[in-house]
This record gives sequence, C-alpha cells and structure tokens, in this order.
Amino acid sequence: MLYTRDNMIGLLRGHDINPTHQRIEIAYVLFSRQEHLSADQVMAFVNTHHSETSKATVYNTLKLFVEKGLVRELIVDPSKVFYDPNTHPHHHLYEIDTGKLSDIGAEYMQVSGLPPLPAGTVIEGIDLIVRVRLAS
Repeated sequence: MLYTRDNMIGLLRGHDINPTHQRIEIAYVLFSRQEHLSADQVMAFVNTHHSETSKATVYNTLKLFVEKGLVRELIVDPSKVFYDPNTHPHHHLYEIDTGKLSDIGAEYMQVSGLPPLPAGTVIEGIDLIVRVRLAS
C-alpha cells in the first residue's frame, strides 16, 4: 500500500483517533517507513519537516496509537522501546550489537505449553523477541 498524509487521516479516523496535524505526521513517519522506530527516531523524522512537534507530543501520540491498536509497542530491553506499524501476528529478531529489529513471520515460531491463566483472563497476544549477538 502507498502511504500518503491524506490516507493517514482515514487510518486515524478508522481507529477513533482525531487526525491533528502532528498525529498525521507521526502516523505518516511510522507507516511510510515501515520500520521499527523508537520515539526519538519518530521525533527526528517528524521534525525534519515540522519542527514544532515536541517530545511530549510524540510520546503522548505514540501512547494513544498503542492504546487504539494502531501500532504495537515492543520493549526489547528496559532502555529500548520500538513502535511497530505491523499489527498482524508476527514475532521479532533483535540484534543486540546493532540495535536492529526485524520481523519474523508467525509461521516460523509456535508457542505451546502455556501456563494456566488467572481466573477471568484471556490471552490478548503473545510477543516473542529473539535476541541475538555476534559470537565472540
């Protein structure tokens, strides 16, 4: 799909998000690049064209996008959080040495033997992150 700022408006509205100028730009950065980006990377890309977007706006918008199911938040370690515009079932490979995060198709990994769930709960999703580093 070709992502434009115009079709970002429909995408945001489809997720019950009011399409403000900053939200459109943040969505455009995430979806047009189709990469796993950190909040700081999103802010840097947005501010190359629209320097009025604050760090608080970027963080609050990303939080809203996650809450509305528009993007996935991936915590690869306590200091690294990425935002993924691909919300279809899939997993991730994280290269510790380079910081690169890439998709692994859901068909390549299967989970079995889950522990019993607490009463009254259901599984919302499973996120697997395979962390690799260069062999010494």
